[in-house]
Amino acid sequence: MFDIGWSELVVIGVVALIAIGPKELPGVLRSVGQWMTKIRRMASEFQSQFQEAMREAEMADLKKQAEDLNDAARNLTQNFDPFDYVAPTDAKAASTTDTANSSTQAASAPAAEPLPAPAEQTPAEPVVTHDAAPGTPPAETAAPDAAAPPAGGRAA
Repeated sequence: MFDIGWSELVVIGVVALIAIGPKELPGVLRSVGQWMTKIRRMASEFQSQFQEAMREAEMADLKKQAEDLNDAARNLTQNFDPFDYVAPTDAKAASTTDTANSSTQAASAPAAEPLPAPAEQTPAEPVVTHDAAPGTPPAETAAPDAAAPPAGGRAA
């Protein structure tokens, strides 16, 4: 705190011994020690009260923020109706809204072509092959797809 070294304390002690005298020096040192203890205790109390006041102020701010958030959430849930749609009251607002919606939709998604209807497919019948070794049961495979090109490579 004061940055007093041992050499300074020795000088202060010698001056106090000469100025006060050897008889009264112990009593003076005791009273100085008591005063220092009181000063430190008061500084500690002040610091703890200051820290407590800061915590209370922070808690008050946090409590106010929490109440504000709760009020905002309560207002949202009370006023929110997902099925409620307010139509524009005048024709100009309606045309502006329709134009804005159509331009937004046109800009956000390209025009999509309709998908072709699925062709009728007949259930595949299993094909029995006899390429296996003698004594093994015949293997069943699915019939080739009618839409697939023949093995020659070109589609008809």
